[in-house]
Amino acid sequence: MKQLRAIRGMNDLMPEQSPVWQYVEATLSELFGRYGYSEIRTPTLEATQLFSRAVGEATDIVEKEMYTFEDKSGDSVTLRPEGTAGTVRAAIQSNLLIQPQRLWYFGPMFRYERPQKGRLRQFHQFGVEVFGIDGPDIDAEMLVMTARLWRQLGISEHVTLQLNSLGNSDSRAAYRDALVAYLNERREQLDEDSQRRLERNPLRILDSKNTQTQELLVNAPCLLDFLDEESAAHFTQLRELLDASGVKYEINPKLVRGLDYYGKTVFEWVTDSLGAQGTVCAGGRYDGLVEQMGGKPTPAVGFGLGVERLVLMLETLEVLPESLTQQVDAYLVAVGDVQSAALAAAEQLRDELPWLRLQAHCGGGSFKSQMKKADKSGADYALIIGEDEAAHGQITVKYLRSDQQQQTLPLKELAALLQG
Repeated sequence: MKQLRAIRGMNDLMPEQSPVWQYVEATLSELFGRYGYSEIRTPTLEATQLFSRAVGEATDIVEKEMYTFEDKSGDSVTLRPEGTAGTVRAAIQSNLLIQPQRLWYFGPMFRYERPQKGRLRQFHQFGVEVFGIDGPDIDAEMLVMTARLWRQLGISEHVTLQLNSLGNSDSRAAYRDALVAYLNERREQLDEDSQRRLERNPLRILDSKNTQTQELLVNAPCLLDFLDEESAAHFTQLRELLDASGVKYEINPKLVRGLDYYGKTVFEWVTDSLGAQGTVCAGGRYDGLVEQMGGKPTPAVGFGLGVERLVLMLETLEVLPESLTQQVDAYLVAVGDVQSAALAAAEQLRDELPWLRLQAHCGGGSFKSQMKKADKSGADYALIIGEDEAAHGQITVKYLRSDQQQQTLPLKELAALLQG
C-alpha cells in the first residue's frame, strides 16, 4: 500500500520545532497586547466572492493561487489566502466599526504557489488591522511596534523598512495612465508576464524581477510625483513621526504591494538573510475596502507577517534563546513497585511548583534505561523514587548537567531545593 504523505507545500510541524513556534507566537501576541490590540478569529473557509471583491480579480492571488472549490450545496468557497478580507467581513458583520478597533489575528493561509524555502502552500500568518483611524500616527505606531518586535527578537540589524505612498484612487489612476503610456512604447521589450500585466494590473510591473524590465523602469514615471495633496501631506507626516521615533526607512517608489485594496501608505520590512524570499512583514493603508465590501466608509491600515519565514530567519541568524532546546526541567525515574508513590509525588510537585516542567517516566524499564531517557530529555534533574525512597517518603535528586553530588532528602523538602 502506498504510504500516505502530506500534500506538497503543506508541512507538518514536528515536536522539536514547536518550541520555536510557541516562542514566536507568545512574543507577538504579548507585544500586540502591550499596544492595546485585541485578538479576532475568523473562519479558514470563506465565500469565494469575499476574496475576488476584496483582493482584486486581476491579482495573482485571485487569478492563480486560490484553493477554490464547490461545497456540497454547490456554493463556491475558498481557503483564505490572506487575513484582511475575512477580518473586514467579520468587523462589518458584527458591527464592530461603530468605533475604532485595533485587532490582531493568527492562523493558516493557503496559496497554490511553487513551494520553496520560506514559501509554502499552507503558511501561517500574524496580521494586525486597525479600523476607524485615518491619521499617519497609527501608521507610525504600527511601524514603531514592528521595529520593537525586531529588537525583541534580536534581528533589528538584519531588516530594512521600505516605504512608499500609493496616493488616493485618482492619483493612482493618473499614474497608471502615465505608466501604461510609457510602457506601451516599449512593450516589445517587456517580459511576457509584464506584457500580460500591462493590460490588467500595470502597477504590478513595478515588482517585476526581470532584469530587462527593471532597466526599462529606471526612467519610467515616478509614483510619488503623482500624489494628491492629502496623500503627500500624510506621507510627509508619517516620515516625520518615524524620524522622531528613530525608525530608519528607505523610500521605494516602486513598492506597490500585490493587492488591489491598498492606497496611501504601503510598506515592507525586507531582509537579505533569506535569499529570494526577502519580505518578512508587509502591509499598508486600505481606506476604501470597508465601503467596497458593503460597510460604511472607514479608514483602515494593517500588515501581515509570515511565521514560517520569520522562524527561518531566526534559525538562520542563530538568535533563538538557548532555553528553547530544553523541553523539561526534571525527569521522574520510578524503579520497582512504586507507581502510586511516583504519581503522587509528581502531582505534589506540580502543585507546589507550577512553573516546573516535569516529565514522569511511564512504561516501566530498568533503572539504567530510565536514566538514559532522563538524560536524553534535556532535564537538569533526575528525580529518583525507588522502593526505599517510597517506603521512607524520600526522593533522590541526581544533577544531570553538573558535577554536584546527588542527594536523598524528604519529599516535602524537594520543592524548596528546586526553587532554590
